[in-house]
Amino acid sequence: MRIMIKYFVLNIIRFFHYVVNYSMCRKIVAHWRTIYSYWIQLEFGKVGKGVYIGKMFFLKGAKYISLANNVCISERCIIEVYDSYQEQRFTPLLTIGANSHIGDDGHITCINMIQIGSNVLMGRKVFITDNAHGASDRTQLDFAPNKRPLVSKGPVIIEDNVWIGEMVCIMPGVKIGKGSIIGANAVVTKDVPPYCVVGGNPAKIIKNLDV
Repeated sequence: MRIMIKYFVLNIIRFFHYVVNYSMCRKIVAHWRTIYSYWIQLEFGKVGKGVYIGKMFFLKGAKYISLANNVCISERCIIEVYDSYQEQRFTPLLTIGANSHIGDDGHITCINMIQIGSNVLMGRKVFITDNAHGASDRTQLDFAPNKRPLVSKGPVIIEDNVWIGEMVCIMPGVKIGKGSIIGANAVVTKDVPPYCVVGGNPAKIIKNLDV
């Protein structure tokens, strides 16, 4: 009986594969992704031409997000922009410049301001935040982290033509200068001058390309 069921199921799979083969399936998925991209763009505050947005894992506060022309947000990204948290109120702003690309599984969280310039390329699993749960204050440590107030040490600014490798973390109050390269797995806690290569945890200058 099991053999007959297995044979029947396999024949059904073969039939559907004949009708909708791999090439056809790719075309169907591509059309669906295009429809989804146009649909979710209606959530955003401002969207330029030629923008593509992959299927989001989580999206909050899209009305505070501005996307310039030809921005690409890849699959399974998390973008959280908070105008309130518990009893706190914020005036957040997230801007992404023209031709910039956020890789798969990227995570951006904003309560203050995150400004990403033009022609910025990010690898997968890049994390960018301008805030944290609580300050470095002993009096707050007796509360659960999710009960502590959100605190921003300052905006995050990423200038034009920056290349950010996979699994990089960019922390609050950081400015990354034009044309810089951030090596994979780096944790950026301080400003990065223009045209520098940085890497490590915490990230340090490996090479200055502007000399």
